[in-house]
Amino acid sequence: MDARTDLLIEIGTEELPPLALPRLSSAFAEGLRAELAARALDFDTIEPFAAPRRLALLVCGIASRQPDQEQLRRGPAVQAAFDAEGAPTKAALGFARSCGVAFEALAREETDKGAWLVHRSTLAGRATAELVPEMTEAALAALPIPRRMRWGAGSAEFVRPVHWVCLLLGDAEISGRVLGIEAGRCTYGHRFHHPDPIELSCASDYAVQLRSIGQVEPDFARRRALIRERVEALASAEGLRARLDEALLDEVTALVEWPVPVLGRFDEAYLAIPPEVLIETMQSHQKYFPVENAEGRLQAAFITVANIDSRDPAQVRAGNERVIRPRFADAAFFWEQDLRQPLEAFAARLEKVVFQDKLGTLAEKSARLARLGAVLAEPLGVEAALIERAARLAKCDLVSGLVYEFTSLQGTMGRYYAEHAGEDACVSAAMEEQYLPRFAGDALPESPCGTALAIADRLDTLVGIFGIGLRPSGTKDPYGLRRASIAVLRILIERPLDLDLRALLEQARAGFPAGLLGEDTVDEVLGYMLERLRGYYEERGVKADRVEAVLASGSTSPWDLDQRIAAVSAFRELPAAESLAAANKRIRNILSKSAGGERISGAIEPALLSDAAEQRLAERLDALSARVRPLIAARDYGGVLANLAELGPDVDAFFDQVMVMAEDAAVRHNRLCLLQSLEALFLQVADISRLQ
Repeated sequence: MDARTDLLIEIGTEELPPLALPRLSSAFAEGLRAELAARALDFDTIEPFAAPRRLALLVCGIASRQPDQEQLRRGPAVQAAFDAEGAPTKAALGFARSCGVAFEALAREETDKGAWLVHRSTLAGRATAELVPEMTEAALAALPIPRRMRWGAGSAEFVRPVHWVCLLLGDAEISGRVLGIEAGRCTYGHRFHHPDPIELSCASDYAVQLRSIGQVEPDFARRRALIRERVEALASAEGLRARLDEALLDEVTALVEWPVPVLGRFDEAYLAIPPEVLIETMQSHQKYFPVENAEGRLQAAFITVANIDSRDPAQVRAGNERVIRPRFADAAFFWEQDLRQPLEAFAARLEKVVFQDKLGTLAEKSARLARLGAVLAEPLGVEAALIERAARLAKCDLVSGLVYEFTSLQGTMGRYYAEHAGEDACVSAAMEEQYLPRFAGDALPESPCGTALAIADRLDTLVGIFGIGLRPSGTKDPYGLRRASIAVLRILIERPLDLDLRALLEQARAGFPAGLLGEDTVDEVLGYMLERLRGYYEERGVKADRVEAVLASGSTSPWDLDQRIAAVSAFRELPAAESLAAANKRIRNILSKSAGGERISGAIEPALLSDAAEQRLAERLDALSARVRPLIAARDYGGVLANLAELGPDVDAFFDQVMVMAEDAAVRHNRLCLLQSLEALFLQVADISRLQ
């Protein structure tokens, strides 16, 4: 049995991009996994390590060499390998020479296409140590790095300059070069605590020696957990609670090798600034964790995670407190300056801010939002004047001092400024809610004005951008139109609002100057948005055929479509569903072939119904049509399909006993009308012929 051991690959670098570190680490592991598979090298597990100055992999239980591989070369057919006298032909002798053997050493192989000359040989597997440098180079070359850099006089390229490479197979050093660096058995510890080389005794000791000697925690997940634990413990010791944003926790983990949390404080006078501003300053600019009391109120303190275990923590604390002070002072200045005038006063500046070259300024967009938002006033149960007021103020905070410095606070600051100016509560809420939902799973706007702006803003952008020919292509979506589409659909479905999407898009299009947008803009945007429904329902576990069946109904109200999808999903579980879906497919094919896709004219003639099965089906259709009519009016699609499911036995009997394409033209036409009426009943809800 082949011996197993552990393999260590470490690439030591300058500080790696923190936001990209987790992705680089996982991609490195997957890249090496692919290289090992391509070379048939067996192993047990791959353990990734990632820290600011290193990417490493520990491959546990790897085979010490490749398995031997049997090679089979096929030569000429036996029939062509011998001449009339039975002597080998030139082709047969040439094949033997190319294999490096005598003709007599060749074998024969029988196949279903005849007998062939073949040569079998064994290719000895290479030692794992020989393969490691080339596999490492290949895995590193495949990393998702948009821009690579060069350093020194060499030609190697990587995301950051490489300073050392450590390759160990068990306790043996692997010779070779990776990214222009000669590999060795040494790693390096913390830049300040242990900058000297650490000679590793064996691959499996890597993490232990780095922790105990180098003061580096190389495991990203373990380091992240340590930071969380230590930050929470430090806050708790002060009777506080740390706000641990998960994205910030990832970033801090990628910035430090040896995390040491430090609690700092700032002047309580800054708490007069909206807490969102302070939190944004601490998290985005300084990578600090804000702290709050038990009631969730922000406190005049923060926790920073130092990358050094200082002998004088007070100096570290004082330095961080000194850095945050001017940032808060700037925020306080902008806050005070912005409050010197009402939010409405910023509106004039929007006339000089371009939304899009062809679509005009933010002031023009605000006017379009007011017009479109007013259309939503009645279904939302709010005065149109309030929505128009909210639309006029919606973009004003974008030109305020604070939002200019902290762009992520758009909407949030608008709400504060509107409240300070005494605007109606619905208008103030709309300043922030217009941007909801920001991402998948985010909350929806709650106020009527916020809901109106959230819909109007996105539809205006969709219609405008599509109308000037900038439809998203591939993965490029610079205006976020996919996200905007999903947001509108979510609001209409989940709020819910029974609004016709086509009519809303027509209203949005009417807000632009005549001739600016393409003639087919509404159809394009409508198709694009309804296409997004497939992904929306896929995330909720609804199978695609249910969605396809309902979209074929032609309804353009997302809420109505949602009701139909729920009904079709319930119908699909009924015993009769499968046979009725198959029958509808059959009906669709018959009607399509007989009428060339056109609707068959005329009504069912009772006098021409001669067969008992078709008479029974016609009677049942007539009775059910009357029964489901009020259900359709009430949008009780589940009730409609439950009633239609009763047709299963009658439809089966019809197809078993009746020849649709009868020789008599009048009888044939009448039976086609019967089938068309049956199909039309189901199409009032969905095209169930599309169900799989």
